[in-house]
Amino acid sequence: MPRAAKEHLFGWHAVQSALERSAGRVRRIWIDEARSGERPQALIRAADAAGVPAVRVARVTLDQLAGTDRHQGVVAECDPAEPRDEHDLERYLQGLVAVPLVLVLDGVQDPHNLGACLRSADAAGAQAVLLPRDNAVGITPTVRKVASGAADTVPVFQVTNLARALDGLKQAGLWIAGAAGDGEQLLYDADLRGPLALVLGAEGKGLRRLTRARCDFLVRIPMAGGITSLNVSAAAAVFLFETVRQRRVAVPAARTNMAPGN
Repeated sequence: MPRAAKEHLFGWHAVQSALERSAGRVRRIWIDEARSGERPQALIRAADAAGVPAVRVARVTLDQLAGTDRHQGVVAECDPAEPRDEHDLERYLQGLVAVPLVLVLDGVQDPHNLGACLRSADAAGAQAVLLPRDNAVGITPTVRKVASGAADTVPVFQVTNLARALDGLKQAGLWIAGAAGDGEQLLYDADLRGPLALVLGAEGKGLRRLTRARCDFLVRIPMAGGITSLNVSAAAAVFLFETVRQRRVAVPAARTNMAPGN
């Protein structure tokens, strides 16, 4: 197969994370010649230590390289990261911690939403994020910028069959909790202490039928105002950190034939 084209990362956190965690992928870095201060100098020193050329260029050059003017003054050319798929997921599940937390996103299209979800997943200590390979945004430069380095710290798996991947999570002992406005349980009443995969649907569409059918139980966020739903990245943060809260004060429940909270 032909080698994939280089990709351009942009944003300070995304470039710094790539340099720190996978410097072998980074080919060169361009920095706005008008930027001063310690941040660009520190990045140049780190690039030099890693043997990566870092040069100062005009901002218009960065605009052209990034394809946007929202690059924060830094762009890096990198070899694309090798994608993880369902075969990698199967091996990864064998080494998960005793009470894993996995975030599953069913068809999220907006790169800003995906980047924010990755950032929340990292902050909450999730062990993995699952995405469908088709009809969903992948790990683009914009996703990496919004994720502020989390695209490199949280393992992301892109699977061809999300329903089958959820079956694999079940076989590995995880409960599958779906987020739905008509969920039978309120989030704060649901038992999220056990090995868990939190599944959220696409913007405006929610969970697809086959995805929903794989869920052990459906949970909804109580909404007290006139708005009936949250942005998917906001909802993911709410679900993730309610799970974290419960696990701080309670003993996790093992998977049985009875869904948590019932």
